[in-house]
Amino acid sequence: MANSVAAQQHADSSRQGLASTPIKQPAYDVGDFFRKVFHNKQQLASDSSKSKTKSVYVTVLPVAGYSLQTGLAASLTSGVAFSMGTAAGQKVSNLLTNITYTQYHQVLFPFAVNMWTRNNKFNIVLDYRFLKYPSTNYGLGAYTTESDAYTIDYKYIKLHQSVLKELRRNFYGGIGFYYDHFWNVTEVDPPAGIKTSFEKYGAKANETAAGLAFKLLFDSRINQVNPSNGYYANIVYRPNFTFLGSDNNWQALQMECRKYINLSGRRSNTLALWSYNWLTLGKSKPPYLSLPSTGWDDQYNTGRGYIQSRFRAKQMIYAEAEYRFGITNNGFLGAVVFANAQSFSKNISNQLNVIAPGIGTGLRIKLNKNSNTNLCVDYGFGLNGSKGLFLNLGEVF
Repeated sequence: MANSVAAQQHADSSRQGLASTPIKQPAYDVGDFFRKVFHNKQQLASDSSKSKTKSVYVTVLPVAGYSLQTGLAASLTSGVAFSMGTAAGQKVSNLLTNITYTQYHQVLFPFAVNMWTRNNKFNIVLDYRFLKYPSTNYGLGAYTTESDAYTIDYKYIKLHQSVLKELRRNFYGGIGFYYDHFWNVTEVDPPAGIKTSFEKYGAKANETAAGLAFKLLFDSRINQVNPSNGYYANIVYRPNFTFLGSDNNWQALQMECRKYINLSGRRSNTLALWSYNWLTLGKSKPPYLSLPSTGWDDQYNTGRGYIQSRFRAKQMIYAEAEYRFGITNNGFLGAVVFANAQSFSKNISNQLNVIAPGIGTGLRIKLNKNSNTNLCVDYGFGLNGSKGLFLNLGEVF
């Protein structure tokens, strides 16, 4: 969950979008609530931030959270938001990191940079992470059951970096280098007397993937933290090569699209649509832990209603719709209802099988009225009794 917090904060808004939701009543957030409770009229800094200049903000935030995969989690998150230009529409750059320790003895340490140069001409993206991550595995394919669950323990380092250049307004293209290394991968308590999918796949205790990333991005959203309108589309083609350090040659394609629609003329009421497709191309054979899987998008948010890694296969098709609406006129409280569906290929084939739906509802609490950042508390339900609580800072998508 805490890593999801960093990832959500990583996609920050443009300067013009930080307070993009006009509300008839004065906007109200958690800071206003505590000032009212303690009768403190002194203005509190938003999001525990201390402004160093008019365009640089430093944040240190302790976070307690929960997810099905991590259990209870404690995290210390820090970040710097800054602007590299003063022109209207200049996007805000971010540097974010946190250290997280969980109930299941997991360690997560991400370091993320999303930098927009002057006039948004270039977008520089870094996504570095270290995970010590004993976690639940269910095997491969669309037909796994709850009884298939057992633990895989491993360590993981992720080094993804890319540079994109503006081609037209809101449209970018670029290239990157992606490196993923898994080591000390161990099946902790596999089912006795059978050959697991991990073994059938030929997975090893140490695996490396290294390759290029060719990227196209279109983003017309005003506020990426809490979008109320616009489009987002992202395509990443990743060919991996042994001459770059990969264990074998393989290719993957990720295609993502989001659309936000205002309803009834109220900006607080939004229909959000999300499509996320993660495909392994041809006869490629990624490392077992790099295969498409539930909850393993960059923000760890696909598949609310299911535990992370619930499904894993060579092909993943995913879609979600969420209706967001206000409860209070001052924007302090809101709610959502959502429905999603995911489909994975059978075993290790390329043929898609079974659709696993998820539904749920959630509460939104305004943490920062300036950036329009919400605390998201969702409860989701899936098939066969799957259910759980899901927390995020910033909207799920």
